[in-house]
Amino acid sequence: MSLNPIRDRFESLKKRNFRSSLVHLLENDYKLLGSRKIIELLSEDIDDLHNEYYPQRDRVGNGEIVFRTTKDDGQRQSYGKRTEDYASTTVILPLVTNEDIERRIFYKKGDRNSNYKHREARDLETMVRLLKSAKQQGGLLSGAELSMLMNRTLGTIGKYLKAYQEKTGEILPLKGYVLDQGSLPTHKGIIISLYENGVSPADIVLKTSHSQDAVDRYIKHYEQVKKLLKKGLDEKAIVSITGRSLNVIKQYIKLFNNFNKKKIKK
Repeated sequence: MSLNPIRDRFESLKKRNFRSSLVHLLENDYKLLGSRKIIELLSEDIDDLHNEYYPQRDRVGNGEIVFRTTKDDGQRQSYGKRTEDYASTTVILPLVTNEDIERRIFYKKGDRNSNYKHREARDLETMVRLLKSAKQQGGLLSGAELSMLMNRTLGTIGKYLKAYQEKTGEILPLKGYVLDQGSLPTHKGIIISLYENGVSPADIVLKTSHSQDAVDRYIKHYEQVKKLLKKGLDEKAIVSITGRSLNVIKQYIKLFNNFNKKKIKK
């Protein structure tokens, strides 16, 4: 018999929650066999997952949106891998800020071109804000996700990314850039350019939002191609030796040639 029956009566109130209901459901409706401890742990995991996907409303501010996206945990993108096979995470994105609203109120329309330029500048700011916010929370947005969030075509998003990189020299933490590390020449060119200009690999990581492994891999591949070029080998021979695609080798050769032309001009 309990030494404190009144406390026991109130303690039971805490047990009438989502997690306890899950334990009851698994034991009674699904007839899940196993120890009580395992069922409780399973219920705890389901409860945590529910809280992650459906955070409390008071955690979400005005203009923010709860969004499920790819988790930034060092995983590599590969062909044939389904979206659901990647680890994911829930982030709260600042889709609309008070500053956005103020600009809508006070912006004076000019001619058609000035209005277009204003919209493009606003879109660029929103895109950068969404990508960086997701990255800070451990998530990585894709071009398709940006397209849906911003109600812009994939082509427009690509144009914005290119414009931002050309203007700032910064690679934004887009999913395809951070995970794929594939054949995109823009970010490859920026990384190798920084490296050739004496920037340390650690600082390149900070400037480009790439992992240390990815930056080291780019530099290693570039150095390998550079050494083979200096020995007089052509692109087909380099492909055979390195085992990398002709397209990737051509990109490294182009980077090497461009950088050495600059040296000669100096």
